[in-house]
This record gives sequence, C-alpha cells and structure tokens, in this order.
Amino acid sequence: MPADVRIRQLLTIVDQAYSHASWHGPNLRGSIRGVSPGLAARRPAPRRHNIWEIVVHAAYWKYVVTRRLTSAPRGSFPLKGSNWFQRDGGTAAQWRADLTLLEREHDELRAAVARLPPRALNRRAGGTRTLFDLIAGVAAHDIYHAGQIQLLKRLV
Repeated sequence: MPADVRIRQLLTIVDQAYSHASWHGPNLRGSIRGVSPGLAARRPAPRRHNIWEIVVHAAYWKYVVTRRLTSAPRGSFPLKGSNWFQRDGGTAAQWRADLTLLEREHDELRAAVARLPPRALNRRAGGTRTLFDLIAGVAAHDIYHAGQIQLLKRLV
C-alpha cells in the first residue's frame, strides 16, 4: 500500500469511480453490469453516442492518463484512432473484448498511480494541470459517464 496519503486518496477515488462501492450511486463498472451487446449498441438518437462507444472512450482516456503518468510513447492504444471509436454493434465476443479493454486500461492506470512517487503529483502535465489533477479528473470522467450510461439505459 502506498505510504503517501495523497496517493492512497487518489487510489480510493479512482476505485470508487470505477468499481468500488460509493455514496454517489453506480460507478462505471456497475453501470455496464448486465448490459447486452444489443443494448450497448443502441443509440438514443442519430449521431449520438451509445453505451458501447462510451465504454471504449473511457478506456481510451484511462490509457491517455496512464501514458502521461508513465511517459509511455503515444500510439500504443490497442485500437486505431483516438477519443471516440464508432461501435454500431457486434457480437457478444466483441462486446466482451471492449469490456476487457476497459478493465485492462483501468488496471494499468491504477498500477501507474500506485507506483508514482508522491512528489510527482505536483508535476505539470501540460498547461496548468498537475498529475494529481489528471488522476482526479479521470475518476470524475468515469462517474460522469456512469451517470450518462444510467440515463441511456432508460432511454433506449
């Protein structure tokens, strides 16, 4: 367990936003539990993102933050493209593959946060944002999209 209280707090925030119980309601993983490939691919309206696309988008941004924490080279995300990845449906195996991608990117993010030396949290990550800001921000991103998914499940 990391010794620095800020690292422990960030790991708690990242965990609660993604997969651990929290007061705010469903986290990201909870919001997609039981979602079928068909439901994941349904769009609420033309040219609007579906649940499947949100899942891959969340995986991508976990990758981006991990890359910034570790100084890994760009272009190593397993899918071609960036930010939003079109998903108009597919098989159960394809849906599971994208869920596995999200889980793997989360695990890599969490491991990168746990390995950070506490002094690195104040390092700038471009502009005025620090690494602390990026980590807290990616957790907020998970919560935002968990709520969005909850709404989409009721709309489609």
